[in-house]
Amino acid sequence: MSNKLVGACLFAQSGGPTAVINASAYGVFTAAMEAPEITRVLGAAHGITGVINDVLYDIDKEDPEELRLLLQTPSSELGSCRYKLADPDEDDTDYQKILDTFRKYNVRYFFYNGGNDSMDTCSKVSRFLEKAGYECRVIGIPKTIDNDLYGTDHCPGYGSAARYIGTSVAEVCKDTYVYDSGTITVIEIMGRHAGWLAGAASLASVSCAPPDLIYLPEVPFDLDKFIDDVMRVYKTKKKCLVAVSEGLRYPDGTFVTESKISTTDGFGHVQLGGLAGTLAGLMKMRTGAKVRGIELSLLQRCAAHLASQTDIDEAFKVGQFAVQAAVAGETGKMAAFQRQPGPEYRCDLILQPLEIVANVEKTVPREWINEEGNNVTQDFLDYVLPLVQGEPQRVLEQGMPRFAKLRKIRATP
Repeated sequence: MSNKLVGACLFAQSGGPTAVINASAYGVFTAAMEAPEITRVLGAAHGITGVINDVLYDIDKEDPEELRLLLQTPSSELGSCRYKLADPDEDDTDYQKILDTFRKYNVRYFFYNGGNDSMDTCSKVSRFLEKAGYECRVIGIPKTIDNDLYGTDHCPGYGSAARYIGTSVAEVCKDTYVYDSGTITVIEIMGRHAGWLAGAASLASVSCAPPDLIYLPEVPFDLDKFIDDVMRVYKTKKKCLVAVSEGLRYPDGTFVTESKISTTDGFGHVQLGGLAGTLAGLMKMRTGAKVRGIELSLLQRCAAHLASQTDIDEAFKVGQFAVQAAVAGETGKMAAFQRQPGPEYRCDLILQPLEIVANVEKTVPREWINEEGNNVTQDFLDYVLPLVQGEPQRVLEQGMPRFAKLRKIRATP
């Protein structure tokens, strides 16, 4: 493959939204518009489904100032999806539609912004296009608040979600000690299989005090031990603040809340929730104390008002880097962060093969969880602290944040 490839680029967003995913979009758009090899910049509506259904937007026709506001706009501005592509060797129907769309608009660069399942989609599309003999460079751009994407030190979106969680837990901590009556508070935090988000509750230690107990899915959940842990803290302090991951599982691998939930997403993942209320109710029966179950839910993934500037900057840069790598001749890769050793935080941008990234989950190292399995260590805190730094300067209108308002003009060939 020669380095020189001329044609349109297409960008799409997939999976759960974040506070900074649109910063990656802006990084892609600005770099693509500056690249002479890229003749047109397109965006797909609702991820890969927009490509399949030929619903594309003409990004070149957007107001530059509105595009700039993507840096402070949460959620997925182009729309997202949770759509699982079949194995192309078994059913290539969707792939043929993707190829038709690419040919129709002369798409020669494809950038897909998402997490584990999105990198699987990206990898499948890349392999199919290569097999079909259609020259197109495909690069994955990492995104997930869960921070469980393999091959990268961390993912854009995680730092801002961690900052929101740490701040919220600190605020709840202050509230916990307002009254002199006994209270037990259980805060439920996202994270199906990895505890990166729940561990971020430890950031509250910077503001006031961390939760008394933190439980991550990396350690099998023992209900009796949980009760003993809470009772021990409560008897000593007449207060207990607990942070739990929604993905807590028993030793046999079943989710603590799985029996209560019957719905799944497009990839067959169980939709979790309700754990905080369940555990809080259990402790009320055991102690008679005032209890509260708090579920942060969707608030933790789109809290742009608590985004870290580091997260915004890195999300933007990784989008630019993906375009620059593709123009230079790279394909079938994911842009990633490689943290450098030393006391000062520094990450380099690198490329990882999509085949080693897709469908592989990165969990919290066991050595970053204490021996009792009910809290994280200083190593975890040292890892996450650099990612939550920096206060963004936001554009406000009448005291409210101004988000991007794209025209989303349908593209034509």
